[in-house]
Amino acid sequence: MIIRAGYEIAFDCYQEVPMVLLLSVHPSRHKDLLSEHKIELSPQLSSRDGIDPFGNVWTRFVAPPGRVGIRNDFLINDSGLPDDVAPGACQWPVNELPDDVLPFLYGSRYCDTQRLTELAWSQFGAIAGGWQKVQAVCDYVHQRIQFGYHHARGDRTASEGHEERVGVCRDFAHLAVTLCRCINIPARYCTGYLGDIGVPKDPAPMDFSAWFEVFLDGKWFTFDARHNVPRIGRIVIARGRDAADVAISTQFGNAALARFVVITEEVNSHALSRAA
Repeated sequence: MIIRAGYEIAFDCYQEVPMVLLLSVHPSRHKDLLSEHKIELSPQLSSRDGIDPFGNVWTRFVAPPGRVGIRNDFLINDSGLPDDVAPGACQWPVNELPDDVLPFLYGSRYCDTQRLTELAWSQFGAIAGGWQKVQAVCDYVHQRIQFGYHHARGDRTASEGHEERVGVCRDFAHLAVTLCRCINIPARYCTGYLGDIGVPKDPAPMDFSAWFEVFLDGKWFTFDARHNVPRIGRIVIARGRDAADVAISTQFGNAALARFVVITEEVNSHALSRAA
């Protein structure tokens, strides 16, 4: 399967504004790229890429006063398979977890574990099996939170999402990540592209998506509390402890969002061949 993905984003800057972007496809998917993958800045600006502490690709530059455009449009190969399902995957004892996995058990800015630990153990502690625990968390969060773009709020924590019972995909992910960490299952927040592939088309404008991964049986598995079914065509951009680690853009100054368009769609490979 071939997927076309990309975005057009613009900011109006009122002075020089240093910016950090997390908009590049994650290095783990570089081998799947079928076309040039390059962040284009308008006007043309000097920028540099690097690797952040979580292994994501970041892009740094200084935006001048005025409108600054950011775009990308690329093709990527995908297996076309839904997320893995492994009901036999077990939870490892904390003392056996690899060192680089351990940080994903700790509380973080939006994943306030200390407020939800008692709830998590009472709801999920007695469930046998690591996979079954995580699926029970997903079921709970899926039923607990009502999705709506008008419910978006940039500072909502997991416990606040649990109490308010509304949110967007990041709120589903934050609550699920937090509940998993509370019961000693390492969980990390993910952001990336997720198009309407293999499901009815959502009439709402396309956006970046958030989901999460858990560490079971020595590997990371994908879960999605918002949709709560395996999905096709995820393209991960970044992973971190929560949304604070993987913001698609961080502005160190006064910059207003002026345009935001995201594209994620399956491409007909036969038509692509004829066009070539």
